[in-house]
Amino acid sequence: MFHYPRGWRYRRWSIGLLLPSLFLSSTYYYDNYYNFGFGPPPHGYRWVRYGPDLLLVNIRTRRIADVIYGAFR
Repeated sequence: MFHYPRGWRYRRWSIGLLLPSLFLSSTYYYDNYYNFGFGPPPHGYRWVRYGPDLLLVNIRTRRIADVIYGAFR
């Protein structure tokens, strides 16, 4: 079950936005991407769960490269 950090609620992120560094931690990393039928993220990227959505994020720049809306509904 996903829990938002204190003071956060759902926000619809989109490609190109910067994800706050708070979400670039093992708490939010999603490594079961095979469940969705795709392989690991490119080098330097991580899949990050944000509520019902799955975000592909460049871990150096925090920029969102891809979004799967409603992945966990």
